[in-house]
Amino acid sequence: MFWSKKVKPSLEGMELAEVCQLEAEVLYRSGKYHCAEAVLEVIRKHFSPETPEALIGTVAGFGGGSGAGCICGAVSGGTVALGLVLQDKKVTAHLTKELHTWFKEKYGVTCCKTIRQTHKGICPVLTGEVAGKIAEMLGRI
Repeated sequence: MFWSKKVKPSLEGMELAEVCQLEAEVLYRSGKYHCAEAVLEVIRKHFSPETPEALIGTVAGFGGGSGAGCICGAVSGGTVALGLVLQDKKVTAHLTKELHTWFKEKYGVTCCKTIRQTHKGICPVLTGEVAGKIAEMLGRI
């Protein structure tokens, strides 16, 4: 059976981490959000819905490695998302380190410029993966 591109996948029965992964990738692919914004929006929506959506604008400069090509925007946005939800410096620092370690194991570096050169077209997928990883980490707390 062939599926229409207009049909959205059902989120029913999916784990929250999988939902967050899918939603962040969709937001990125929509062109309305870059990596950091998509990760932060999905985590805000599911873990801190009382936080105004306007907060997403605070990470607008993180896309494309903060304009300099260095740290991946999805990782930066994820770090902000952890702090937003946890409100605890020690736990946020611990999970941020875990996020960086996981990301480096998966992609070799956290440098946006390098990732975009060695993994062409990967940004939508890694954006989703970062959001899913953060949801999984938050789900353990």
